[in-house]
Amino acid sequence: MLFIGLLQMPLISAETAPDQALQRGEQVAQVVQGILGYAQWPHAPQQLRLCIVAPTQYADILLASRAQESQRPVHSRRLLFEDPHLTHACEAVYIGILPDAARQHLLERLVGRPILTISESADSCGEGSLFCLYVTDESTSFKVNLDAVARSGLKIHPRVLQLGKRLREQP
Repeated sequence: MLFIGLLQMPLISAETAPDQALQRGEQVAQVVQGILGYAQWPHAPQQLRLCIVAPTQYADILLASRAQESQRPVHSRRLLFEDPHLTHACEAVYIGILPDAARQHLLERLVGRPILTISESADSCGEGSLFCLYVTDESTSFKVNLDAVARSGLKIHPRVLQLGKRLREQP
């Protein structure tokens, strides 16, 4: 499985923890919007439906209208991870904090479908998420699971891959 890290976004230094959390959320929203902007679905939707599942650390700004400034309108909403509509009501799924078994079950439900998955956990790429965020005090970056992208039926613009660097191959 080949993972590629992309789009290092440095965080602006913060004076207080709440300011830093807000800045992290803004950086995550920028990265997610960038990922969505470089993706193509088999049937191009006029409006992307981004479903946010599980408790999240950084998704509040994604739910706010100011985070939806992109080439294609994005409608964000929260759904339960076991919601049966998830597989046909979302073009993209942002996955928050879930127990390992629940996250694995969710990803198994989504595999092979034209649904772009973005996980807050950097470890989720090995489990089948297409993109996995890596958020630190200094930057927000992400990994890409190329095997999962190939199975999804989505096309990710090559320029996204050119922005990244190879992190390492996973078995």
